Formats: sequence, C-alpha cells, structure tokens
Amino acid sequence: MPNIEAETATGTMTFEAPAGRKLVLALEDAGIDILHRCGGNARCTTCRVEILDGDAGEMSEAERNRLAMEKELAPNIRLSCQIRVQSDLKVRVINQASVRHLDPGPRPAE
Repeated sequence: MPNIEAETATGTMTFEAPAGRKLVLALEDAGIDILHRCGGNARCTTCRVEILDGDAGEMSEAERNRLAMEKELAPNIRLSCQIRVQSDLKVRVINQASVRHLDPGPRPAE
C-alpha cells in the first residue's frame, strides 16, 4: 500500500492508503480534517492539496477545468477528490474544516 505523508496546520501525519482510493477519503479516514464542500465532484476546490512529492497521476478534464477558474494557483495544486492514490505521496492539506470553522461537507462517494 502507498504511504501518504500529509502536512496540516496542526502537524504531519504518515499513513498507508489502499491503491485506487480517492485521496480525500484516505485523508479523512486517517483522521485528517479536510474540507470537501461539494462532496467530491470537482466543483468547489475546497479539498485542494499541494503535492509536495510523488506522482498524483494525470489530471482529469473536470479537475483541470475547475482549477483553471481559480487565480494564481501553483502548478502543484490538485483536488484531492480527483486523485486516485497509486504511489507514495507527500501533500499539504490547504483547507481544514476546524481552521475555517465550517462543516467539512458531504462525504465524497468512493
């Protein structure tokens, strides 16, 4: 199983994630607080992560189109709801529910 290292506002956590699992679900199942306001449909960008190391795979058309609507995003910003874990990754979680005092949103479907 791939190893995920996730940096958050409260520290860094490393855990294993099943190959093929959506990154947003792997993060949430590991107890990491991450927003996903649209329920994992590539519509809101709240589940953004910064890819610090590793291969997050090819970007889907839906993800590319949604991120193109945002201004001044670094090229290594991705939507965790659109990434299927395939290999070891190091990410920084950008939006956390507890930091923004929001409900995380509906749990994304697998």
